[in-house]
Amino acid sequence: MRHVPPPAEELVLLDRELARLDARRLQLLNRRAWLLGVLRAPAAPPPPPAPATRPASPPHAPSVPAHGTQNVLLVLGGLLLTVAAIAFTLFSWGEMGVAGRSAVLAAVTACALVVPALLLGRALPATAEAVAALALVLTVLDAVALHTVVAPEPDGLVFWAVASTVLVAVWALYGLLLGRLRTPLPAAVVAGQLPLVFTAWAAGASATGFGWALLVTAAADVTVALWGRGAAVRATACAGALLTGLISLALGLGLSVSAGGVLGALGPSALLLAGAVVAGAGAWRAPKAMAVAGGAVAGLAAVAAVGGVPAAALPWDQAVVVYLLCGAALSSVLRFRASRPVVRGVLGASVSVVAGAVLWAVPAVAAALLGPASSTAEVWSGAPEGFRGALWPSVPWQQSASSPVVLVVAAGLSAALGVRWPRVLPEKGRRLAEAGAVVLGWGAVPTLLAVADAPYAVAVGVELLLVAVLLTLVMRRTADAFAVTCLVCALAGAASVGLLGLAAEPATYAVYGVLAVLFAGSATGSRASSVRSVLACASVLCAVVVAAAAGASLGWSAPHTAPLVLGVTAATVLLGARLREPVVASSVELAGAFAAVVAVGLTVPDAPFLALVLGLCGVLAAATALRPERRRAAGYPAAALFVAAAWVRLAASGVAAPEAYTLPVSVAAFTVGWLRRRRDPAASSWVAYGPALSMTMVPSLVVAWADPHWLRPLLLGVAALAVTLAGARLRLQAPLVVGGSVLALDGLHELAPHVVQVFDALPRWAPPALAGLLLLAVGATYEQRLRDARRVRESFGRMR
Repeated sequence: MRHVPPPAEELVLLDRELARLDARRLQLLNRRAWLLGVLRAPAAPPPPPAPATRPASPPHAPSVPAHGTQNVLLVLGGLLLTVAAIAFTLFSWGEMGVAGRSAVLAAVTACALVVPALLLGRALPATAEAVAALALVLTVLDAVALHTVVAPEPDGLVFWAVASTVLVAVWALYGLLLGRLRTPLPAAVVAGQLPLVFTAWAAGASATGFGWALLVTAAADVTVALWGRGAAVRATACAGALLTGLISLALGLGLSVSAGGVLGALGPSALLLAGAVVAGAGAWRAPKAMAVAGGAVAGLAAVAAVGGVPAAALPWDQAVVVYLLCGAALSSVLRFRASRPVVRGVLGASVSVVAGAVLWAVPAVAAALLGPASSTAEVWSGAPEGFRGALWPSVPWQQSASSPVVLVVAAGLSAALGVRWPRVLPEKGRRLAEAGAVVLGWGAVPTLLAVADAPYAVAVGVELLLVAVLLTLVMRRTADAFAVTCLVCALAGAASVGLLGLAAEPATYAVYGVLAVLFAGSATGSRASSVRSVLACASVLCAVVVAAAAGASLGWSAPHTAPLVLGVTAATVLLGARLREPVVASSVELAGAFAAVVAVGLTVPDAPFLALVLGLCGVLAAATALRPERRRAAGYPAAALFVAAAWVRLAASGVAAPEAYTLPVSVAAFTVGWLRRRRDPAASSWVAYGPALSMTMVPSLVVAWADPHWLRPLLLGVAALAVTLAGARLRLQAPLVVGGSVLALDGLHELAPHVVQVFDALPRWAPPALAGLLLLAVGATYEQRLRDARRVRESFGRMR
């Protein structure tokens, strides 16, 4: 059996265990504090190991590391010496003779150049770096002083060309001799950007000469960046190559574009071609990111070099085609076994050139597609002779004659990237390439029709054929990026040719009839339900236009045309009941509802026809509500439409006492609702009693607001009060809400004049004061009001 100590002995054991735990906890807390101090000062030396019983107190780390303090002191000392040397050269130089100047320069510069070697021998590299930087500054000051004595001419370009060359050589040799110094070689690379520029400037070179000087400098920088010693040297050379190379290529591009002829473009083209060679050679051995950028620069420079010569003798619209063909030719790099990053860069340059050409052609495409919208104000005014007659007259089509060629070439290149070289692009890139080919090819067709000024009938037929082709492609694919792109292009093309067809009455029937058939046929043959829904809706919209056009052809006014448009809604109701797919059926019925909204909008100016159309809409909604799955979605709108039709009919007939017409209907509706609630107690009171109450109370409220007498508002208030109390007693939502709303509005109408008089009698400060007191009261009892509102909402939700 287990031994259980007496209570006194067990209490002593517990006290000892708790004391041991407290000691261990204190030890861990001290260790944690010391570790935090080590993390905040990583340069502090590691402390001795802590004893097992009592942890050593953590050492205090210095606030500034030793190496950081040393660097700060060296930098400040070097700056002070540099400032002193500059001040001496600028202000005290003239007070000394030639011998003194020479002695001071020689002594100071020699000492500054020798001291770093001695400091490196004593293992003081940071101090050596500071003195070496000072020595480099002193050599520049020596050059300034020497220029003042030897070559005092104002410009001194030749002197500075020579001086910069000498400084580059001296600094490079100094950095190679003292290889442990990190400053001289990068400084030599920076200074190496100047000699050729100063030489070209001194020689009075042209812009092309400056471009060649910069390009040769960039080539030297590329060489140093690839084979230089040290990361700092290579990074500095890479930055210099980027700066000088881009400036050189920008000069060449500007000269090539502004050249007056082929001979004038040869020099800039040679410069650009040499720049492409330099960029390509540097990209061949560069890291991945730099290789991609270098390949892109080489590709763009090559396009500008090759295309600039023939483009100089052509107008701008034809020059765009030349540059486009050169950019497309860059895609042939895929056939060579070159470095993959370089290939991506060159391919990116090709895509950039093609994208630029496409952007140039976009205004022409937009004018061809959106231009028919300018003739919508002159519907059925007569078909123009040519396609341009239906477009904006201000578009310069002669200057956009090359736009179709640009789009076709770009579409071919995009298709080739997606089909011929599928391994070059990832899956997402191939899909984008295929979609881009479809968009570009589709945009080329109307642009070509506009540029050629095709006959109106030919333009309409070709655009309808194009829509048919796109819909065929949609039917053959699933709902992927290619099919969605074709669908969007087909819808946009249908909208464009639809606007084009409004120019003449026969063309309207032909265009929208063909479009309705095409969309309906494509909806039946498509594989994706979402695509079928969109196509079915488009077919319904085309049928709405045909119905509206039929009314216009018969000479009917807009209200009389509305029943024809409602025929389309009736067809969608029947079709929705026959379709098996819920998504497609819902889409068709929503399109039919839009047609009903159009019909209602057509009848707004004629109140009797508006009442008729609202009633017909209610019949169609009630027919839809006969289906179990549509009962809730269509039942409420049907009741609302019937009630609205009755109200509009009463208002159109000038009835001053609507109760004589609404009460019998309300009684009948109330009886039907009561029978429904008796058979199904769970039925909503809104379905059972909502239409009956609204049928009478809302028109009476509208008439009561315009009635100057007191009897109608009084009777309406009493009836609304009775309905409200009945709803509260029987816990029914519809009587409570309808009766309460009508009672509140009726009371507001009756009390409004007296309230206005009271507010006029009050001083100006009284309303803000009352509002403030109300807000204070609500704020003070905010939580209680919130609970009351929650209880009211819960009680209201439990009602039927």
